[in-house]
Amino acid sequence: MPTFLRIGKYRFCVFSNERNEPAHVHVEAGDGNAKFWLAPIQLAKSVGFGPRELSEIRRLIQGNCPLLPEK
Repeated sequence: MPTFLRIGKYRFCVFSNERNEPAHVHVEAGDGNAKFWLAPIQLAKSVGFGPRELSEIRRLIQGNCPLLPEK
């Protein structure tokens, strides 16, 4: 799974074999992982992240959104 962005403890990555799904990004940190749709930015699923972390991740995605679709 290629990593294209790291911010703090968060690793943002994509799977190359998920072409049949809308644009999205996977986020990992420690034992947590989440998947966010990009248009609009919306949580698809999450394991191991609390509400505060998910809010922080959403904010990071919004702040870096111009970088994400081209990756």
